[in-house]
Amino acid sequence: MLLLIDHLTRYRYDVPVRGVVQSHRLTPSLHDGQEVIDWQIEVSGGVMGGSFRDGAGDVVQGWSVKGPVREIEVRVRGRVATNDTAGVLRGHRESVAVEAYLRETQLTELAGGLATLARLAEGAENRLAACHLLSSAVSEAVAYTPGATQMHTTAAEALEEGEGVCQDHAHILCAVARANGVPARYVSGYLLAEGAAHQAAHAWAELFVPGLGWVGFDPANECCPDARYVRLGSGLDAREAAPIRGSARSTGAETLDVTVAVLATQQ
Repeated sequence: MLLLIDHLTRYRYDVPVRGVVQSHRLTPSLHDGQEVIDWQIEVSGGVMGGSFRDGAGDVVQGWSVKGPVREIEVRVRGRVATNDTAGVLRGHRESVAVEAYLRETQLTELAGGLATLARLAEGAENRLAACHLLSSAVSEAVAYTPGATQMHTTAAEALEEGEGVCQDHAHILCAVARANGVPARYVSGYLLAEGAAHQAAHAWAELFVPGLGWVGFDPANECCPDARYVRLGSGLDAREAAPIRGSARSTGAETLDVTVAVLATQQ
C-alpha cells in the first residue's frame, strides 16, 4: 500500500517568544514493513541542527527558531510504501537491550486496577498468547472515546475511567505487559483511518516475544499493525516517543493545533 501523509503542527504564542528549540522524531522507521518514497519536514523560520539515530533505531533531528515569533508551523509531507508483516517488526536496527523496556514510568505505573488486569495473562499457553490476551483485555476494559482523557492521564486513571484514546490503550498495555515480565514500549505513528472515530495520528504498543522479536498490538483497533500503519518512533511512554519535543523562551501561554491526514494513493 502507498500512503500519503500530510501532518501540520501549529504553535501560537500570546506574546512573542525569543526562541524555540525542538527535537523531532518525525522520520519513519527503517524496517521491512515500510519504505519511504519521499519525505519532507519544514519548520517555518527554522534552522536545521544536528541529527542522529538513537539506540532504539529512531532518527532524532534538531531544529531551532530565532525569535521574536508569535507562530511556528512544523509541516511533514511524504509517501511511504507499506506491507503487512502481521505486526512483527523485522529488519529494524537497534541497540537498546530489551530488558530496558521493563521499566515503569509515571504514565505507566502499575497502580489501581492494573495489577488485576495484568493477572488475566496467567495460564496463557505461551508469551505470544499472553500478549494477545492482554491486548484484548485492554480493548474490552477501555472504550475508545476521543477527548475522554488528557495528555498527562496515567494508565491507571484511564483504566478507572473505562474510556480513553489510543495513547491510553498503549500505556495500559505496556503497564500490564511489564507486570508479566514482558518488555513493552509505546509506539507513535500514523494510521489510515477507516472510520470517523479514529485519528490519523496514532499510537500503539510493541511487546517482545522470544523467537519473533518486537510485535505490535493496537488495542484501540483490536488488531496488530498492518499495511495501514506507518511507524515513526518508540519509547517507554508517550512522552519519550513524542514526534515533537521542545521548549520556547517565553513567559506567555502556548496554543497547539495538530492536523494529520493519511490517504491511500496509487502506486
